[in-house]
Amino acid sequence: MNTATCADRVRPNLEERIADIRKLWVLYNDDPEAYDYELGNLYEYGLCFDYVPPGTFKDQLEGYFRWQLSTGGPGDEFRFYADRSPNRFPRWSVYRIEYWYLDGYDGAHIDLYGEDEKLMRELFEFFAEVGVVDSEYDKAMEV
Repeated sequence: MNTATCADRVRPNLEERIADIRKLWVLYNDDPEAYDYELGNLYEYGLCFDYVPPGTFKDQLEGYFRWQLSTGGPGDEFRFYADRSPNRFPRWSVYRIEYWYLDGYDGAHIDLYGEDEKLMRELFEFFAEVGVVDSEYDKAMEV
């Protein structure tokens, strides 16, 4: 039986995910149709990108965009906290990015900084450029 907590596992899992995403991002920038035989391509990586409005979960004060990579036991995701301004370009301004590792009723996260944060900001900008950010925000706010 594995007795490691999410706090024990969050950093090694983040490092593995960042390595995968960096590899796919480099491939995508060289050729958007590029394919890695272990990881697939950027479009196939992860399960979904969506917006989680404030109050969706107990004690959740802020809304965030979620790039969910896996679910179940365990699951992991990146959370992008961003402000929106229709009078600014880019329209969305990310002010915090977290990586979450979740397993059952346990969970841990790491705030991203440095090169990891830079990479994930580029990915968020990519999601915004292709229209996913606005679309998911609008869809979530219609409810």
